[in-house]
This record gives sequence, C-alpha cells and structure tokens, in this order.
Amino acid sequence: MGQTKPPAWVWALLVAAVIGVSSAGTLLQQIELDPLLKASWRLQLTSVVLLPFALVQWRQQPDEIKAQMFEGRTLGILALSGLALALHFGSWVASLKYTTLTHSLLFVTAHPLIVVAGMFILGFVASNVRQPTKRELLGALIGFCGAALTLFDEGTQQGEQTVTLLGDSLALLGAVTVVGYIVCGRILRVWMPIFLYAFPVTLLGAVLLLPASWLVESDFATYGILGWIEPEFFPWFLALALIAGLLGHTGLNTCLKYLSPLIISACVTLEPVIGSFIGYVLFGTDLPGRWTWFGGAVLMLGLMLIVTSIPIDEHTKDETAPMAE
Repeated sequence: MGQTKPPAWVWALLVAAVIGVSSAGTLLQQIELDPLLKASWRLQLTSVVLLPFALVQWRQQPDEIKAQMFEGRTLGILALSGLALALHFGSWVASLKYTTLTHSLLFVTAHPLIVVAGMFILGFVASNVRQPTKRELLGALIGFCGAALTLFDEGTQQGEQTVTLLGDSLALLGAVTVVGYIVCGRILRVWMPIFLYAFPVTLLGAVLLLPASWLVESDFATYGILGWIEPEFFPWFLALALIAGLLGHTGLNTCLKYLSPLIISACVTLEPVIGSFIGYVLFGTDLPGRWTWFGGAVLMLGLMLIVTSIPIDEHTKDETAPMAE
C-alpha cells in the first residue's frame, strides 16, 4: 500500500474524510425539499465538482484506454452503475424523510450484510462465487439480529423524526442497490481511473432521478431541474458536494494510496455514530431510543466482523473506497 508507515497527514485526512461522509445525512435532512429531487440535485452538484478532475484524467490516458471507455461492454456497465446509484440515493434520501437519522444511517450502511447474504445464496449456484467464511456468516447473523432489535423502537421519535418501518425499509433498499454500484466499480476500476468512472456514473444517476421526481413530486414543478442554484438551496448543496463529496469520498480514495482498504472499511462502519453525533451537536437532533442504541451496537459489531474478515487478496483487488454517503 505505498509506504510501510503512512505519513501523519494521512491519518488526519482519514478522520476528516470519515466525518465528511458522515455529515451527508444530517445536511440533507435540513433541506426542505421532496427527496428524489433533492437526491438528483445532490448528484448534479457532485458531478460539477468531479468534472475538472475527470477532464484532467482523460487528457492523461493513452488512446487504448480512451477507446475502451466507449466499448459497448463498458458503456453497459456504466449505465447499470448509474442506475444503481440513482436507486441508492433516491431510496436513501427518501428514508431520511420517513425515519430518524440514526435508523437511516444504520440501515443504509448495512450493505456488507447484503453482500454476505448474496454470496451465501449465489455460492450454491455459481462456481465463481465463493461461499462466505464462518466469521462473515457470524457477522451477518449478528448484524441482522441487531437490525431486528432496532425495530422495537418503531413509532418512537428522535427530534422531529419518527422511526417507521417504511423509512427503515427505504434505507435498507439503499443498502441493497449500492451493492450494484460497488460490483460495477470493481469490474471497471481494474483499468478505469477513479474520476473517469465516478463522473459519468454520478451524472447519469442525477439525470435518471429527474423524470422520477417529475412524475411523483410537486417540488419539481416549483423549482425545476437546476433549482439548487437558487440562494436558499445553493449553500447546502455546495456543502454536501465539498464536505461529503470532495473531502469525504475523494479523501477516502486518497487514503487508500497509503492505508489498507480494511482500515477504511472499518472506519466507515462508524458513520451512523458519527453522523448522529453531528446531527445532535450542530442541528439539535435528539438522541435515539434505547432499542436503537442496543440494536445499533449489535448491528455495527456484525458489520465490523465482516469487514475485518474479508481475505486480504480481495481487499487489494479494488482501489476504490467503500461506498459511504
């Protein structure tokens, strides 16, 4: 991973990046707007931030990489990744409307449970999919038990938000759909630079959310496609793009040059705790109920067991940071 002993600034950047990605949920909750349009705007401005980095990387690529970018297989995988990202952000941002911040973050970051469950099922029918290890299965079992325990808080309030099964299900759908984004990234990032992957996928996700918002949300008629440029919204979405996007996601990818993905993954599992703390300190979000405390701790223990049991060779296959909000 580059250096035997990472420079001190890498650890500082890791802390800042994890805080950055953890801030997205509470920042999004402060914006009074229909969720699908909000998710599209979030991805639109992130695309704007990613564009100059993508242009620089494009100029640096040899002709064979540029040609490979436009092959049918590549475009198809990029399209699937963009669709998965749109579904992920749409369902997750919607969950922030229908459940509490802590529950939303707990369920949307539970995608390692989905991966292990998928490996277990596919391992019986696909020879190229390995079965989960005993530790991974134990982690998934513990994680699902923790998730179930948090549901005993259904109907309780955390500030102005109420825990609902609908909201928790939407957040879990966000965890399921982000697996598609991760799988596509693992396929393409073998040869495709990070910004040449992230920019078109993010832009496509933003575009796909617009017709969905037009069909079902009233705010689309009021604010339109580029409403994020208006003064009442721009500061919030700029903060999301710079803090959660540039500092958070780009910071994590920078840290991957010096730190094991195992360390990054383990740190990202702390997002529900850090995000809830940010909401509590900065925006007065109340603390969660006792079952959320207990079940959330059990869920995070399960996630930690999974991410610390992934074989080293699988960690080193991918240089893309784990998905975080």
